[in-house]
Amino acid sequence: MKKQVLKELENLSPGCLVCVEWSDASVGKSLGSGVAVDVPVTSWGVFIGVLGEKNKHIVLAQNSFRYSNSLFDIDYTAIPLTWTATISVIAKDLVPEQLASELVKSFLMGGRRAFSHRTFQQRVKNHA
Repeated sequence: MKKQVLKELENLSPGCLVCVEWSDASVGKSLGSGVAVDVPVTSWGVFIGVLGEKNKHIVLAQNSFRYSNSLFDIDYTAIPLTWTATISVIAKDLVPEQLASELVKSFLMGGRRAFSHRTFQQRVKNHA
């Protein structure tokens, strides 16, 4: 991993809009003709943090769905830190600190969210 990436991460806080260039894994056949193994990827998103127990990942939120004042569902990309080539800050603190904190909290809650009851769409009967 590059020292420049670690240095840039030190300057990031949740809520920054960033661009991360990284190499993804690839799928191919051994008889392929000169297929590259490292697939270059560019991801943009709101920086949530560096998370992970075994392997650290840069987590970027792409979409957030607000269910209440402090509960969000987040579409995210988790990029392995060791696969990261560069990080560029597009906008520092694009998301206000309080809102960024709520995004992080919702992300960490993950699948443990539970609603007290399920709501199903009602069928409309137009004829008696």
